[in-house]
Amino acid sequence: MEEKGQERGTQELYLELQQWSSHIHFIEDEMHFINRLLNSYVFEPTTPNLFERLELFKQNFERSKKQKQRIKKRILEHQGKIAGILECSPKTSDLAYCRAHKKLKQKINEYFEEYLLLKSEIYGYAGSVLKRRKPAK
Repeated sequence: MEEKGQERGTQELYLELQQWSSHIHFIEDEMHFINRLLNSYVFEPTTPNLFERLELFKQNFERSKKQKQRIKKRILEHQGKIAGILECSPKTSDLAYCRAHKKLKQKINEYFEEYLLLKSEIYGYAGSVLKRRKPAK
């Protein structure tokens, strides 16, 4: 009975890794859009401190991109380890791996929270300083 639980546990960890990978890929797509937005000319040029704010967002955005790359690398390494565990025996659960998974999960959740906050700040600011369309005559 315990072996069945360990097998299910290892498979659940693997599925969680797949979810994280999927979220990271989605974030990468979003980042392409945000990067284009931050480097576009759709903002009202008379906005006070516009360029300083945009520069700050760009710096924070670059930091987030680097952090995402580190997280992505750790996910890939972690997937390699779980593949090794499953290959040896799907019924074996490595305690050290489980601890590493828990630690990685914490890092990933922190990154997701930080990224969502940054994205919200960028969208909130961008939405308030976009150029207004001139009414058609």
